[in-house]
This record gives sequence, structure tokens and C-alpha cells, in this order.
Amino acid sequence: MSSGTISDTLPARFADLKREIAASYPSFEENVTRTWKEVIDQLKLVNAEIAKEGTNYIPQVSFRDLDKLSEEEIERIKRRGCIVIRDVVSDEEAIKWRQDLQEFVAVNPDVDGNPIDDKQFFMLYWTKPQVLARAHPNVLAASVWLNNLYHCAKGDQADAATHVDLSSPLTYADRFRIRKPGSHWKAFPPHLDGGSIERWEEPNFRQCFSAIFSGNWQKFDAYDIGGRVRSKHSLYGRPNQSTVFRTFQGWMSVSETAPGEGTLQVFPDVLLSDAYIMLRPFFRPILSIGSEGFYEAKNWEFDLVTSVFPGIFPDAKGGFSGPRMSLATHPHLELDRTMTSVPKVFPGDMVFWHGDVVHAVEEYHKGLGPSAVMFIPAVPSTAQNIAYVEKQKEAFLKGRTPPDFPQNLKDGWVGIGKADDITNPMGRRAMGL
Repeated sequence: MSSGTISDTLPARFADLKREIAASYPSFEENVTRTWKEVIDQLKLVNAEIAKEGTNYIPQVSFRDLDKLSEEEIERIKRRGCIVIRDVVSDEEAIKWRQDLQEFVAVNPDVDGNPIDDKQFFMLYWTKPQVLARAHPNVLAASVWLNNLYHCAKGDQADAATHVDLSSPLTYADRFRIRKPGSHWKAFPPHLDGGSIERWEEPNFRQCFSAIFSGNWQKFDAYDIGGRVRSKHSLYGRPNQSTVFRTFQGWMSVSETAPGEGTLQVFPDVLLSDAYIMLRPFFRPILSIGSEGFYEAKNWEFDLVTSVFPGIFPDAKGGFSGPRMSLATHPHLELDRTMTSVPKVFPGDMVFWHGDVVHAVEEYHKGLGPSAVMFIPAVPSTAQNIAYVEKQKEAFLKGRTPPDFPQNLKDGWVGIGKADDITNPMGRRAMGL
């Protein structure tokens, strides 16, 4: 964890990285200074709307109506970068999965979980409910629909190294949580997954944001898959860092969970948050936080001198964590009033958010029952993703931890899912079977 409020000082080479980025775009200082002001002005307006609407700002749709949405509704979902999909599976099936998960951890008390003295977030991947949920036809159909919110150029389709098939979903094994009422978690403040300093340092990843760096931020397309399938999200081997490209991160609810009951929070405007976050390292405040005029763009100066990337922190293993967002690191996001809890969910509902969406988990669970979810993202077929799924399949067949996670699974646990449990042909293909 960092001891600083903005960022620990990164190595001096990251000041060079800023200058390298600046040199890559004509009239960089002029263009990004104009963009910085425009984005800040827009944030004032959108932040007020988010704060006013609250939970209602987050799109909700029934699974059976996904293919009936208007173009306007789809554009709203894409701009907000998040969605609640209702009734993906039946209440009865989802509740049974939760009961089976609870039974699994009861009969296998040595499973890894956090907190250690009261396990609620479980480092488990292959329980039978997880295997069945990921392979469920409706879950895979929802993934296909989400994947197809993205688009790719014909050149990407023709190049084997960057081949994309948005309609062939893949399975990415992740964990689950059964959060208890009264719990207080501080481990998941506002942050981004899917790349830390890589967003600026890795050339292909950085290219995804070229419209922002060239001063055309309104034309930035968070759903252009081309550069993203070429990107390396993990340059430093950070543990628990996904190496696959997920169009949307997500989870399936296997309980009822309302705002205030330990649920997900998001900043629901992926265009503005991406533009602001990517430009933030290039500007530093002239005034101290809290001073009159602190938020005005004219009181922020262009910075190619420091090696500070706000919200990015060195870790003990030589890599970098973050981005983590706070009022200190990213003040114009006004996270104290814009981090929005998702609407109440019921067993069988799913929640998804774009990989660039700022998200967090509520610190307090003030409800009366468990807040239980299985993490299931939407993953398209790409060359990198297919290669990962092949390794993941071998881990599954051997009962081992998936490649992206610390090895912690043991032999002899009761209730582990098997390949024969996956009978749906699309589910078997998604797992590489």
C-alpha cells in the first residue's frame, strides 16, 4: 500500500515516458490543455446528473429483452459502461448454486479465503456451481451480446495474431464471495483493473487512447477492440492481474443485495473517466486542495517534468499497482458523490461493467442476509484469449489454480466440478473442451 496521497514517486524513467508520449502527438501540449478544460467542464455537468439520479442512472434490462433494445438505449449503455441484466437464470437455480457454495466451504474448511479469520471472499475456481454457471447457455448468450457492443476492423479479422470473434465466447475462471451482514471491507476502493501503468507504458495499450492524446477526446471509442487485443495488460507479472482481454467484467448474483449491502459501485461514464484518467498525469495543481479555484482548469499546469502518475504505486515485487482513484488523486471525478451503487439485484441477475470503468465495493454491508456473487466476465475469442483458455483448461482438468492466480488449490476437496458437468456444447467450446 502507498504511504502517499497522490502517488509514490515512480522511477525517473516515467518522466521520460511522459515526454515520449508528448513527442508522439503533434501540438500535444496545446491539444491536451484544451481537452483538459473541456473534460473538466463536462465532468461538472455529468457529475451533477449522476449524483441527482443515483442508482437510477445505471441501465437495467431483462435478459429476454436484450435483442429488443433501441439504438439509443444501446448507446446509453455503452456511454455509462455498465448494465444490470435481469433474470439471466432462474431464482431457483441461482439460489441452489449459493447453497451448494455454502456447503462446499462448510465441508472443506481448509479452503483459502479472506478475511483469514472469517472467510467470505474465496480463492476457489472450480466448484461445481461455478463450473455450471459459466457454462450456462444464458450466461454465454449474455456474454455474446456484450462482446458485440465492441467492433473490430476487417484487418483485425484477417490477421491471425489479432483475430477476433465476438460471437464465440470464452470462459474465464474467477472466484466468488459470500459476504456476511455487518462486514466492513476496505480492500476495494475505487480503482481500475486490466492494466496499471501499462495503460501509458505499453505501446499498444496506449494507442487505444490516441484520440484523447491527440485532442479529439469526444471521438474516443472505448469499444474499438483493435488495439486492446494487441495490448499486454501485465508487463510486470502482478499477481491476480488478468492477462486476458475482458470486454466486460461481471458477476452473477446468487442472493438479494441492495445498495448499502456491500454491493458494487461504479463511476458510470466511461468516456469522461477514460479521458480524465489518461490525461491526469500530464497536469498538476497550482493551488493546494481545498483552496478556492482549485478545481478550475486554469489552476492546473502542464507537467512533463515529474514522474508522478496519480493513483499508480510501486509494489514490493518491482511492479506497479493501481490505478486507484480518490479525492486526492482524481479530484474532478468527485467520487464522494459520483460513485454509484448498482440497483438491487436478485438471484440470477448479472451485473457487468466495462474494463475501463472505475469501480469499487461498498465498505459496509448493512443488510440482513448474505451478499453472494460469482465473478463471471464477458470474454471474446482472440488469439491471446484462446491461448490462455488452453492453459486454463489444463489447470481445470488437473484440479489446479488457473494461470492468472496464485497456486493454492489442494487435492481431495469434496464438490469440485468436472469436465463431464459441462454438457452444453457452447459451454464446452468456451472452456476449450
